[in-house]
Amino acid sequence: MISRFQRHTNKILLPTSGSMSRKYFVKFVSEPRNDTIKTIVGVACAAKAISEGHEVSVFFAAAGTRLLEPAYIEELDKEMGEESTVVSDMMRNIIENATLYCSFASVKATLGHSEGDGALIVPDDKIKWSGPPGVIELSSASEVQLVY
Repeated sequence: MISRFQRHTNKILLPTSGSMSRKYFVKFVSEPRNDTIKTIVGVACAAKAISEGHEVSVFFAAAGTRLLEPAYIEELDKEMGEESTVVSDMMRNIIENATLYCSFASVKATLGHSEGDGALIVPDDKIKWSGPPGVIELSSASEVQLVY
């Protein structure tokens, strides 16, 4: 007998190679230290969407800006194994290939860094500084939203 869950999941269409590119909006807003595995999954999903050729915009807000701190990415690498660089590698992919957005007020409040001090894993000029208006615009323009 097929359960209700199985019946509904059979209707989900999964993208296949060669499928059309979609617009993904990934927002990191929660405190990553509260659930490191969820955070790593979010980073992995963003990196996977990029590697599949999708257009990806990533917004770091509130405590999610912790992902822009080099020392915290090293902590996440260690979660994956003592010598692992898997999270750093995925973040490098995101930084190099996604359009990045960030709340500067969140960086200041969460990390204590000021604009232009070079403390983030990405140069300031590679980030589009924004706030709630940017989140609304990005979510409206995207086809898929992932929030971590």
